[in-house]
Amino acid sequence: MKTELIVKDNALINASYNLDLVEQRLILLAIIEARESGKGINANDPLTVHAESYINQFGVHRNTAYQALKDACDNLFARQFSYQSLSEKGNVINHKSRWVSEVAYIDHEAVVRLIFSPAIVPLITRLEEQFTKYEIQQISNLTSAYAVRLYEILIAWRSTGKTPLITMHDFRQKIGVLDPEYKRMYDFKKYVLDIALKQVNEHTDITVKVEQHKTGRSITGFSFNYKQKNSAAKSLENKCDPSSMDLFLKITDKQRHLFANKLSELPEMSKYSQGTESYLQFAVRIAEMLKDPERIKELYPHLKKVGYMPSNKKDTVNG
Repeated sequence: MKTELIVKDNALINASYNLDLVEQRLILLAIIEARESGKGINANDPLTVHAESYINQFGVHRNTAYQALKDACDNLFARQFSYQSLSEKGNVINHKSRWVSEVAYIDHEAVVRLIFSPAIVPLITRLEEQFTKYEIQQISNLTSAYAVRLYEILIAWRSTGKTPLITMHDFRQKIGVLDPEYKRMYDFKKYVLDIALKQVNEHTDITVKVEQHKTGRSITGFSFNYKQKNSAAKSLENKCDPSSMDLFLKITDKQRHLFANKLSELPEMSKYSQGTESYLQFAVRIAEMLKDPERIKELYPHLKKVGYMPSNKKDTVNG
């Protein structure tokens, strides 16, 4: 089965916004449609999402999908998101924008057509600067919008496996809780955080633990630690070729930089990426990682995928 990859600029991952579950799914399917159709994403041409895609990807009943997508069209046009950037003088710019400039549902065809707003297009497509990648399959079984948002926030920190302290105010915004909602900590944990953690732990490729941070007796923020599940780690290990282990020390400096550039663009390498680094910065860091024989062993399946062969196998790809 072909891997379907979602890529979002980290300014968008870290944006403060509130979408319900169907709206989030619709946005993700539109991103996939842009990639698979070859159309790309721009502020002029509509992207088409078929109800059939929604049904197949998320396992929902046909009639439920039709109504859900119809309702999503009604709501999505009014949705806004906020994000920050820096001016040429280094000052923080606070932006607000809509998600879409146009959205339509076609009766009797069960098709949604949407056009992303001009502000959001570069946030989704500007992969050269900042990126977070994940397979849509990881969130397909999440039925809580908060769980989807939590997963997105967490995987921006794959390289470290932990987040910094996120204040309560920022976390509520990032996960999509409106100001009037769940003001009591008991309600916030019961209806937002606990459900999100449970679903992420049960249905995705990571296991998460949360740490509460207090000022006096009040909880003022959270931080998260997580790791890849054993099944995912073992599947990577099983791809490694034991007969080649004694050859790992023979990788040259030229090979390190050549294959670091190739590895930086592999979806499978996303777990090693840092939330704010560019592809170029990621490649430089991978090249440093490849100085370590243990790291080379760890990355060997990925190296093979981008054309690396041990020197005694007469490879011409390595240079």
